[in-house]
Amino acid sequence: MTLSFFDQFMSPTYLGIPLMALALSLPWILYPKPTPRWLSNRLLALQGWFINRFTHQMFLPINLGGHKWAALLTSLMLFLITLNMLGLLPYTFTPTTQLSLNMAFAVPLWLATVIIGMRNQPTHALGHLLPEGTPTLLIPVLIIIETISLFIRPLALGVRLTANLTAGHLLIQLIATAAFVLAPIMPTVAILTATVLFLLTLLEIAVAMIQAYVFVLLLSLYLQENV
Repeated sequence: MTLSFFDQFMSPTYLGIPLMALALSLPWILYPKPTPRWLSNRLLALQGWFINRFTHQMFLPINLGGHKWAALLTSLMLFLITLNMLGLLPYTFTPTTQLSLNMAFAVPLWLATVIIGMRNQPTHALGHLLPEGTPTLLIPVLIIIETISLFIRPLALGVRLTANLTAGHLLIQLIATAAFVLAPIMPTVAILTATVLFLLTLLEIAVAMIQAYVFVLLLSLYLQENV
């Protein structure tokens, strides 16, 4: 029973062929394509309004040099939200519960922000490693600590997203299993458990959206430091 709880996090295969690429490409099919017509339907209008508001809010504190990242980070947030939300459906696979996938998103984007900072303003970028007014004896220790914290950033991005989604999926499966087992024995307790399951599902929907937003928000903060 314990092992079966973790089967949902295994990468799906069909006839020995991994279906991770299919799981990653499916979300793009669900979004309506922009139309050249002046008048569009309500769904396209709502989608455009949401993207515009998010982009405006995200890049408000960033100068014009960082606005080149708007399309990339907005697309990444929509992509992560869609993957997280689709993973809450029954009998589906959530690619963002795989640490390797999240690290594949986090490491290149974090590295790109660091390279931009080193190329455009190396003195300012290196200045983050040593706060102003540091005592002389603490300079080597602080440089080591700040360097370690710098390299931990992409790991924290990937682990945060993976851990939150994995914990939520495990809780949903555990409580659903408990409700199913208690139904013929104690129907009243099973109803209460099902109510808790419904509330937890609503919470996981919020977590799925918030974690995608936090992932992109932290990347934008890293970009703001280096632009």
